[in-house]
Amino acid sequence: MKSGKFAAWAAMILGVAYFLAPLIATFEFSLRMRRGEYSFDAYRVVLASGNFRDSFFYSTVLAFVTIIVGVLVVVPTAYWVQLRLPKLRGLVEFITLLPLVVPAIVLVFGYIKLYGSSSILPLTATSLGADALLMFGYVGLGLPYMYRSVETALRSIDVRTLTEAAESQGAGIFTILFHIILPNIRSGILSGAFLTFAIVIGEFTFASLLDRPAFGPYLQLIGASKAYEPSALAIIAFALTWACMGLIQLFGSGVRFSVDKP
Repeated sequence: MKSGKFAAWAAMILGVAYFLAPLIATFEFSLRMRRGEYSFDAYRVVLASGNFRDSFFYSTVLAFVTIIVGVLVVVPTAYWVQLRLPKLRGLVEFITLLPLVVPAIVLVFGYIKLYGSSSILPLTATSLGADALLMFGYVGLGLPYMYRSVETALRSIDVRTLTEAAESQGAGIFTILFHIILPNIRSGILSGAFLTFAIVIGEFTFASLLDRPAFGPYLQLIGASKAYEPSALAIIAFALTWACMGLIQLFGSGVRFSVDKP
C-alpha cells in the first residue's frame, strides 16, 4: 500500500514538474529585459502597445459573438435531438466532431474558395464579410466543445418531463428553451463558452489567412521580431486560458429550476 502511494505521489510530482518547469522558465526569461536584474519591462511594453490592445479587443469581441451564435445553434439542436430525435444522436455527434478531424488550414482554404472575391457570395471582399466568415469559422472550431458540454448538461436533466409540464401550462417552444431549459443547463453552456473563448483568443490559422487583426497573428508577429515580449505574451495568454478554466469552476454549478405539472 505504501509503495502504491509513493508511486502515485511520484507520478503526480513528475507530471506537475513536466508542465510547470517550462512555464517557470518562460516567466523567468520574460523578466530579463533589463540587463542585470529582473523587471516587468516586457509586460509594460506589451500592455502599453496599441497593437496589443486592438488585437485583444478584436478577438474578445469576436469571441463573445462566436459564443452567442454557437449557443443559439447548439442549444436548440441538442435539445431537439434529446427530445424528439434520439436516433440521430450518433450522426449529430459525428458531425460536431468533424472540426477536430479536418485541419483548420483545409477549412479556411475551403472558405476562401467558396466565399472569395470572385464567388457568388464574396464575403472576403469586405472587412465586415471577412469578420463574419471568421466568426462562423470559430463557431465550427468551438462546436465539438460547445455541443459536448450542452449535450452532457441536457442528459443530466429530465428534458421530456420539463417540456411536457411547460407545454401543459401553455408555454411555447421559445419560453421552454429560454426560461426552462437554459437555466437548467447553465453549467454546460458556461463550460462550452469559456472553452470557445480560449480557442478564439489563441487561434492563428483562420485569422492569419483571412487577414484579420486578431490576437493569434499578433502573438506570432511579436514572436518573430522580439526577444522578451513573446515570453511575456505567452504568460499572459496562459493566464487568460487558466482564468477561463477557473471561471468554469466558479460559475459552472448553476441552480436548476423545475416545472411541476398541475
